[in-house]
Amino acid sequence: MFFIVLVELFIPGVRNLFKGSKLFLLPLIIFSLLGGLLFFYSLKLKRQGRRRKFLLLTSISACGFFIFVFLHNAFYALSVISENILALKYFFEFLHTIFFITAVIVCPLGFLVGTIGSILLFIKNKK
Repeated sequence: MFFIVLVELFIPGVRNLFKGSKLFLLPLIIFSLLGGLLFFYSLKLKRQGRRRKFLLLTSISACGFFIFVFLHNAFYALSVISENILALKYFFEFLHTIFFITAVIVCPLGFLVGTIGSILLFIKNKK
């Protein structure tokens, strides 16, 4: 699902297929819901170890991506609305920039680190 979201966001040909359609959000919503399920599963793990930390990192990154994209868009809209009040405009622009960087850089990196770490621990424990 992660690769479907990446393809949809970063490949223009695929992005144009969903232009103006509400189906564009469907992979993002499914990805976030799966991240939420993984979050609750990893909280129920009885062992406190690296596997649980990697699973939590993966799940929080998956849920956080959709949340931070939403917050980025919300604060961008607020910065446009409040462009006559300079202090608010710059504050909202700062927030939407931070949420954009978190959604586009931090969450995917966290997801990859958590996924690769979980897979490596799974392979190590199988041997």
